[in-house]
Amino acid sequence: MIVSAIAFAHKRSYTVRSSNLDTIIKLDPVKDKKLLRRKGNTDTTKKGRIDTTKRTASTDTTKKKQGGLESEIKAVSDDSSYYDARNKIKYYFGKARVTYEDFSLDAEYIRIDEKNKLIYARGHRDPRTGGYVNKPIAKNKDDNPITADSILYNYQTKKAFAYNTSTEQDGNFITGGETKKLNETEIAYHNILFSTCSLPYPHTHFGIVITKGIGEKNRIISGPAYLEIAGVPLPIAVPFGFFPKPNSRASGFILPSFGEDNRLGFFLRNFGYYKVISDYMDLTTMATLYSKGSFEIGTTARYLKRYNYQGSFAFNFGSHNYGVTGDPFVKDFNIQWTHSQDANASPGSTFSASVNAATRAYYANNPGLNNYNVQQLTQNNLRSSIAYGRVWAGTPFSLTTTISHSQDLSRGTVSLELPSFNFNMTTISPFDSKNRVGEQKWWQRITVGYSAQGTNKLNDIPESQFFKSETFKKRLQAGIQHQVPIGLNLNVFKYFQFNTSASYTERWYLQTIRKRYRRGAISATEAPIIDTVQGFSRAGEYTLNGGFSTKVYNTLQFRKGSLKAIRHVMTPNISFNYRPDFGDPTYGYYRRIVSNAVVPYPVASSLYSIYEGSVFGGPSAGKFAGISFSLDNTIEAKMKARSTDTSNADRKVSILQGLSLATSYNFVADSFKLSPISLNAHTAIFNQKVNISASGTLDPYVNQLRDSVSSGAVVRYNRRVDRYTFQDGRFPTLTNLSFSMSFSLNSTNANKRQPPSPNTLQNMTASQAQRLAALDSDPSRYVDFNVPYNVSVNYNFNYSNSYITKTTSSTVSLNGDVNVTPKWKVQYTTNYDFKAKQIGITQFSIYRDLHCWDLSARWTPFGLYRSFSIDLRVKASILQDLKLSKRRDYYNN
Repeated sequence: MIVSAIAFAHKRSYTVRSSNLDTIIKLDPVKDKKLLRRKGNTDTTKKGRIDTTKRTASTDTTKKKQGGLESEIKAVSDDSSYYDARNKIKYYFGKARVTYEDFSLDAEYIRIDEKNKLIYARGHRDPRTGGYVNKPIAKNKDDNPITADSILYNYQTKKAFAYNTSTEQDGNFITGGETKKLNETEIAYHNILFSTCSLPYPHTHFGIVITKGIGEKNRIISGPAYLEIAGVPLPIAVPFGFFPKPNSRASGFILPSFGEDNRLGFFLRNFGYYKVISDYMDLTTMATLYSKGSFEIGTTARYLKRYNYQGSFAFNFGSHNYGVTGDPFVKDFNIQWTHSQDANASPGSTFSASVNAATRAYYANNPGLNNYNVQQLTQNNLRSSIAYGRVWAGTPFSLTTTISHSQDLSRGTVSLELPSFNFNMTTISPFDSKNRVGEQKWWQRITVGYSAQGTNKLNDIPESQFFKSETFKKRLQAGIQHQVPIGLNLNVFKYFQFNTSASYTERWYLQTIRKRYRRGAISATEAPIIDTVQGFSRAGEYTLNGGFSTKVYNTLQFRKGSLKAIRHVMTPNISFNYRPDFGDPTYGYYRRIVSNAVVPYPVASSLYSIYEGSVFGGPSAGKFAGISFSLDNTIEAKMKARSTDTSNADRKVSILQGLSLATSYNFVADSFKLSPISLNAHTAIFNQKVNISASGTLDPYVNQLRDSVSSGAVVRYNRRVDRYTFQDGRFPTLTNLSFSMSFSLNSTNANKRQPPSPNTLQNMTASQAQRLAALDSDPSRYVDFNVPYNVSVNYNFNYSNSYITKTTSSTVSLNGDVNVTPKWKVQYTTNYDFKAKQIGITQFSIYRDLHCWDLSARWTPFGLYRSFSIDLRVKASILQDLKLSKRRDYYNN
């Protein structure tokens, strides 16, 4: 605990030293004489009686005589010690320490009176700063340590008396006044402050001054007591009372907040009950009622078993009527579940869950439940997954099973996989020997792998149909896919890497489809009828690949200046690929649908796959036998070492991290043999702080625009011609381009001592988990003041050319935070659309750290979710619902 103030004995008077930056308050030598000198204390007149010989430690380990004490007193000090044999008093100076049975005491000065069985301890005034330092710290058994200005302890009766005590009990702090230990379970208090602030007066705090009271293990029974905020007593007092001093969680009611909503009426928000079910689980149930009939109710269960698992489950339901009186109520719900398993709980197996499912309008209709979080209010997709994994030690096999869910809130559709599995065998070398001596032969380099995937899936089901039994009977799709990759890599001709591979894929399904036109259909433009045929079906396909790759280095040397060299590395890759035409009727994977047209309407036909829409698809139609080519480039510079670099090592600076192009040529295609050319580039500049990336596609063929008449209007369409653009002296057409640039700047205060590393989730205590859950419910409560500033800028540009129309988009987003002062922080987020010439959702947040209080303000100045809110709350977890809030948004008063 960092001491910033010293409360003066039972007088509760204070003298401030404004000259000291650490705000230490000096003891008054008149008012606090008892703190510095008690009867029998001869340390202030120790001239001629104290052994001033400096020694690192002085230890008394003498056992008491038979019939006396059964235990022994051990004492050490860093400075000096002295024994008054006549009065049987021992004196210890300079970071002294005394231990007796389960009791330990550390202080600047300790006096042991063997005749009266008393131990006295105090700190001392620093001659340089004038502050009171090295105060006594007492610890008994498993109790929390107690800090005081001075302590008098009877080691025979185990009674103690202390001035200006400071101790902590599960987020509650007892400071100031006088404390007297009566026995093992009871302590008498006089003028103490029972608060949530860890710093003593006069720091900002919220607490209760207990003039007289008795402290027991889990409570304080007090006489007259009054409320005090920041040292100012309030006219709120009680003649007697009971105050909790818990060392564990306790069940209790949650007090509501009051307000008015323009559309829902007056409300009573977030009232409920907190229930401790066991040492490993608790339950929080809260509800909100509106005067016009709407309501919200939610329950959250949290569980934690140390070194095993932890998680939470929440269910929220809302019924709202944002229309006129008499309209039906809109009912929404949300389910959230998170679960994580300690890595050491079950070696070889893992289990995790992250579930977030809701009705389409839940976030829009329940903004208050989510603290008006803009990211949640504007999200379009929800995703969930529950996964179990197993790895068999000493084998190449592993298994993962997953239940997943995805939801499109804008379309109101749901996709579900229940369950899916993935069984893998890592690649092995079946022809290599474990006891091989020497280099591998070429056949020993052959590798084989295996994987199997299976799933049961529902795709894009409307929310209104999701819970109907017919949906699962008719729309559920199942399948299993097997993949066997075989590979061989060799070094040939010294500079080339030769790689060849073969891959076989087989899919198993329990149903296929058939397409037909209705009888009497006169045009193939009509949508065909799709029939589902039940029965087992398998589809297999294979591909063969072989290729060469190498690296080409080019270096340009410089003799003058700090630039020593520039190196360019090219990595060409040429491969031959073969895949049969699995659309051939002999395979049976594809069928032809023919229209039932009559004269004078022409007959039309088209090819379709019987596995169309299946979970793993089907084999591809069309034969491919061709060459694929790719080229990657990197450029970096070698710079001389800076003059401040004592290692004198050259610096490598990346100029271009990657510039690649790729295309392929199909020899057996009847037309358009050359595929579009893809380009990608990325790099980072300014000491890797600015990231730049770009990608695009070039079409090498000529495209002609034509006009057509449809429904009495002229319609333009594009006709692709099997002719290269370079034959007409033109460069290939750029069909799409994306460019992005981002950079972030942040700084940590190097002069500020960083806090110790926090505990991990696996070894946190129940109290820490409880506080973490409070943060998770409102992430804005956590603000990192250790980072003075943080700026993140992202720019995105997109271009698309369909030959008929060209579209572009250009946006920039800005977000970050800055410490205005060590205790004030401002956060911001905004974006701007250059094409639409308008600012997107913008939000500002201001935070003020009041040590044991938090002050926050959030402002969204414009847009659909324009709002502002101000919250002042106590940090302590036991009083997390004690807050003052002011909020105004687009429909809320």
